[in-house]
Amino acid sequence: MARFIFITGGVVSSLGKGLASAALGALLQSRGFSVRLRKLDPYLNVDPGTMSPFEHGEVFVTDDGAETDLDLGHYERFTGVAARKTDSVSSGRIYSNVLEKERRGDYLGKTIQVIPHVTNEIKDFIRIGEDEVDFMLCEIGGTVGDIEGLPFFEAIRQFSQEKPRGQCLFMHLTLLPFIKASGELKTKPTQHSVKELRSIGLAPDILVCRSEGPIPQKEREKLALFCNVRPEAVIAAQDLKSIYEAPLAYHGEGLDQAVLDAFQISPAPRPELSRWEDVADRIENPEGEVKVAIVGKYTQLEDAYKSIAEALTHGGLANRVKVKIEWVDAEIFDHEDAAPYLEGYDAILVPGGFGERGTEGKIKAAQFAREHKVPYLGICLGMQMAVIEAARNVAGLTTAGSEEFDHEAGKKRFEPVVYHLKEWVQGNYKVKRSTEDDKGGTMRLGAYDAVLKEGSRVAEVYGALNIEERHRHRYEVDIKYRDQLEACGLAFSGMSPDGRLPEIVEWKDHPWFIGVQFHPELKSKPFDPHPLFKGFVRAAKEASRLV
Repeated sequence: MARFIFITGGVVSSLGKGLASAALGALLQSRGFSVRLRKLDPYLNVDPGTMSPFEHGEVFVTDDGAETDLDLGHYERFTGVAARKTDSVSSGRIYSNVLEKERRGDYLGKTIQVIPHVTNEIKDFIRIGEDEVDFMLCEIGGTVGDIEGLPFFEAIRQFSQEKPRGQCLFMHLTLLPFIKASGELKTKPTQHSVKELRSIGLAPDILVCRSEGPIPQKEREKLALFCNVRPEAVIAAQDLKSIYEAPLAYHGEGLDQAVLDAFQISPAPRPELSRWEDVADRIENPEGEVKVAIVGKYTQLEDAYKSIAEALTHGGLANRVKVKIEWVDAEIFDHEDAAPYLEGYDAILVPGGFGERGTEGKIKAAQFAREHKVPYLGICLGMQMAVIEAARNVAGLTTAGSEEFDHEAGKKRFEPVVYHLKEWVQGNYKVKRSTEDDKGGTMRLGAYDAVLKEGSRVAEVYGALNIEERHRHRYEVDIKYRDQLEACGLAFSGMSPDGRLPEIVEWKDHPWFIGVQFHPELKSKPFDPHPLFKGFVRAAKEASRLV
């Protein structure tokens, strides 16, 4: 039977609840416990799949095809535990489930209310798989006091009362602001946040206080006194150079020991932290630096490409170099020469995206990388733009484009080298889609197999001919152009098992130019970098003459 840790936040958002949860999960693993992490989000979207990256950052996709919050990426990167559909839920999904049951008559004519029907649905979600692990960590999105979060807070209050005493723990993350003018660290925001939490029936067992620097003992004692926690359960969460220093930093502060003490687990197993010590050493002692340009359309918000940035960091760790990422807005050179913006980089990465905006710039980025022999990695839309570039500038299909852009414009302008995927095989079933379907959850989502061409660069990179990767797209490169493009040197080096869907393309006469339809960044971890990112950064290192 799992022990439950509920992580809440107060004062302001974006303090790092997801990172704290992930780091705690990693620390519990280091002591020999099994863990699973979950995210409960109060927003009314059913999932983040239809939300703009500017609104919510990236959408993280699980093997079983769930579109989830980016915090699940942190959970996977720190613990190595593959997330599932049952690890992410929103108010929208909860209310949708309740209303579906009401329409079916499952409630036998009762009046449907937040308590007990909505809170029961939340508790049912929390219970899923509780017999599978030693610890279940559940992060509640938003901050205490948010009106949309109240059903979740009430649900975990009820849940803790229904479980045997000592089986649930509450960890509250708050801000300790430093007022420069007075030279003081202020505890009052944390006190008010805890007061708000206690007013809805929840009392924190552990306080994690985000601050720019150390918390003096005097302030720790004050927080412990006014917030009714033990002094050793006041944990400082200082700003770090790298998020991968968090497990060691939290261990140094005693977070994992405070959790075990609260659950009265004694004697506590000794932690094995060599994995994180090695990661920290590679971060602190790089043997050089490479510059990588990410040419995207959501570059104003780095969280839109969170997993890509982290996967590049992992590739750097594997090669013992620091990866300096520079964000390049693809729209800047939509209608002008890309060279002035892309010269001087050791490698170019073009990520995924939706819609036509910025795509001409991405096509020019692929062209620049091809012509100047700069290492290139195209992901999802980045692969499609590389194929369109090849079709236009090498194969002579000057009007090559994507059906996605014609659909947006409402008229035919391009020869659709990339088309709307209308059917595909998923397991033993054939999936069918049309352009008129709802947007949410209708893409090709989750893990699919691919077969690599023997002797290809990707086969060398993976060290295998059969792989499985996660997808999130509704447009696909049209296989009917394969022969024409391969005759020009663009190899289709990875295909779906039935041979119908292109998964990977690469230029044969290029030092390192690979485009993939899937999202390899979603499976990369600091202690297990994804082979494509490891190889990509290695190519950048060679291009920079560090080797």
